Amino acid sequence: MQTEDQVKVTFKDVAGVEEAKEEVKELVDFLRDPAKFQNLGGNIPRGVLMSGSPGTGKTLLARAIAGEAKVPFFTISGSDFVEMFVGVGASRVRDMFETAKKHAPCIIFIDEIDAVGRHRGAGVGGGNDEREQTLNQLLVEMDGFDGNEGVIVIAATNRPDVLDPALLRPGRFDRQVTVPLPDIRGREQILKVHMRKIPIANDVNPKLLARGTPGFSGADLANLANEAALFAARANKKNC
Repeated sequence: MQTEDQVKVTFKDVAGVEEAKEEVKELVDFLRDPAKFQNLGGNIPRGVLMSGSPGTGKTLLARAIAGEAKVPFFTISGSDFVEMFVGVGASRVRDMFETAKKHAPCIIFIDEIDAVGRHRGAGVGGGNDEREQTLNQLLVEMDGFDGNEGVIVIAATNRPDVLDPALLRPGRFDRQVTVPLPDIRGREQILKVHMRKIPIANDVNPKLLARGTPGFSGADLANLANEAALFAARANKKNC
């Protein structure tokens, strides 16, 4: 768990996915001032599913929501729930939700939810019973807490097509946000974010670099900036 003081990421650190960012900004209001919505009879959404290619910034965006709302951030991978022994994963799900309720308002982030949320009956082998039991427990927990408790579950996947339909029905992960690969303008914005952290020569043009990196994800561009810094260090370049 990261407390509200430990989550340093905000929306200014997220670039290149402006549409997705606009879609999730409402969640910050839900967490900051739930009474505004409850007074009009509305319920805070319980779950948000972020889908997109690897490296597009789904985890970063989830952290930014917690950072903007100044709430604790719980994170776990879907594969951490699935064990060889039946019942272990379901127990972890129960423990996670119990802990989150004690720290509400907060965000639970489940990365790679397709590891546990695949369509039931689609797997093979002895671990399938354990995975399905874990998924059933996750569904029970999401049905069991009131959205007004201030716990929002955000899940990420790059395979939304394999998820069990029960996860996506209203009241569970009923909000779906696509986090696509950045376009040329998005790549330029992402490069500028990473260039703030390293010394840059006067002739480095982020717009030109964005043109030459079609198909790059946010993670690819972060790695590009890091490799450039390492290359400069190996060449004994100085910080001007």
